[in-house]
Amino acid sequence: MKNRKYGKPLGDIVAIKSDFFEHNDDMLKLSGHQADALLIQKKRENCKICHTPIEGEPLYMSQRMEYYLCPVCGHVNSAHEDTDDFANRVYLEDSYEDNYSEEDREKYEKRLETIYIPKGEFLIGALKEDGLDKKDIKLLDDGAGSGYFVGAMRKLGVQAEGIEISSSQVKFANKMNGEEVLRQVDSPDIAGILKTTDANVLSFIGVFEHIINLDEILTAIRENKKIQYVFLSVPMFSMSCVFEASHQKCYNRHAGGTHTHLFSDTSLEFMADKMGFEELKSWKFGSDMMDLYRMLCVSLEQNDNKKLKDYFAPKFLKMIDELQLTVDKNEFASEIHLILKRR
Repeated sequence: MKNRKYGKPLGDIVAIKSDFFEHNDDMLKLSGHQADALLIQKKRENCKICHTPIEGEPLYMSQRMEYYLCPVCGHVNSAHEDTDDFANRVYLEDSYEDNYSEEDREKYEKRLETIYIPKGEFLIGALKEDGLDKKDIKLLDDGAGSGYFVGAMRKLGVQAEGIEISSSQVKFANKMNGEEVLRQVDSPDIAGILKTTDANVLSFIGVFEHIINLDEILTAIRENKKIQYVFLSVPMFSMSCVFEASHQKCYNRHAGGTHTHLFSDTSLEFMADKMGFEELKSWKFGSDMMDLYRMLCVSLEQNDNKKLKDYFAPKFLKMIDELQLTVDKNEFASEIHLILKRR
């Protein structure tokens, strides 16, 4: 792929995601409630990205959910729609924020430094190569969550602010950063904010897969000519999907839960074209091998093979980055960071 970077060490991520190892049953129960919420929604009739009718047999099933591969754009769609009712059930009633917010500053700072500073450095470096110095970046982070990316960009010397629908997340982010880095907005107002912002760079870190009114958001971006770059991180149809489908007693981190659809290179290209943008630079790396490692460890524990797990674990961890890089380079990794530039 043109101008694509591959790979990122997984060591720190394994430590940060320890809850997925230690609390598999609780996480599996949570994802079961989220599956219940999705399965009562109406059937998805068209692809989330290109609107091609969904027909034929599903590609696979995992945790009671059926997934269809779009023959036109390669997007992977769940059989049921993500609706406002679904969002209300999984993001509010299931205390989504509680599952994704660290409650102490040390953990917050470690996550910011380990995960979000590299993202910021990647974005700043790519924009500099394209002629935009960091002093000229004005960034708006949509769906800013607990303010990690905004905090990282500010640490790197960029003018950045974020918008977030959760008031508790906004309060937490501003407390952790020691200043007002985010502001609370209501979901129906976001498209209007994007249409009128004077930011020249938008970021959506782990957000597009959760947007219900995606077409409206894409239209707003297309119509606001002040927006010159869009930086996004999304989950991809990948090896993790295969591991999840084959380990049904392990928590699905990737597909399922609040992820009702997954991207591909072709569906991302289709979506960029809708906005009037094209790929500037990308960074593909995944957590597929972490998922495999976690599922093998959990399954060994479930089958009373703790000694074998303890013997296997350090041997696998020595190989994990090399194995993941192979997956990344073969374009079947679970995540992509993509910088789009207006055509």
